[in-house]
Amino acid sequence: MRPLKLIMSAFGPYAGSTEVDFTSLGERGLYLITGDTGAGKTTIFDAITFALYGEASGEIREASMLRSNYADEKTPTFVDLSFVLGGKEYRVRRNPEYNRPKARGEGFTLQKSDAELTLPDGNQQIVEILGIDRSQFTRIAMIAQGDFRKLLFASTEERKKIFQKLFHTHLYQSLQEELKRISAQMRKEFEKA
Repeated sequence: MRPLKLIMSAFGPYAGSTEVDFTSLGERGLYLITGDTGAGKTTIFDAITFALYGEASGEIREASMLRSNYADEKTPTFVDLSFVLGGKEYRVRRNPEYNRPKARGEGFTLQKSDAELTLPDGNQQIVEILGIDRSQFTRIAMIAQGDFRKLLFASTEERKKIFQKLFHTHLYQSLQEELKRISAQMRKEFEKA
């Protein structure tokens, strides 16, 4: 997955609308997001993860905490992510649940969480498209503030699952299991003979 554009509105520390244009970084390689503590790096990962999965990237941040405390009450909270995968362009726009001013009268009303996914073929879902779930995504796509350790210290079985999905090696696993089965069967026949 290669991100193209990320728009954050009243999201995290970003009070207004903030756009990150990843296309200016080129089409190859890795992206390094760096800066001082509190500069908003993790918020960018939160926004990408929230757009894709409806949850923040960190374990302690919940979707209800994503609305900016600095935003004007009339500014809508949402993230809008465009990305390319397998030569196809996708776009997902999602907002968390938050209180917004009523359209008529005084007071506030609850804006329900919502998501809109624009797909080139119109029928797939994010996990099917990316091949990984939120937990796996946050372990491999973003390595923030010590989270790399989670991947390093994940159980062998969990790392195996992540890498199988990432690199589509499940066919080799199936082949290996079939060869083991045939080998065991041939060994039994040999010993019997």
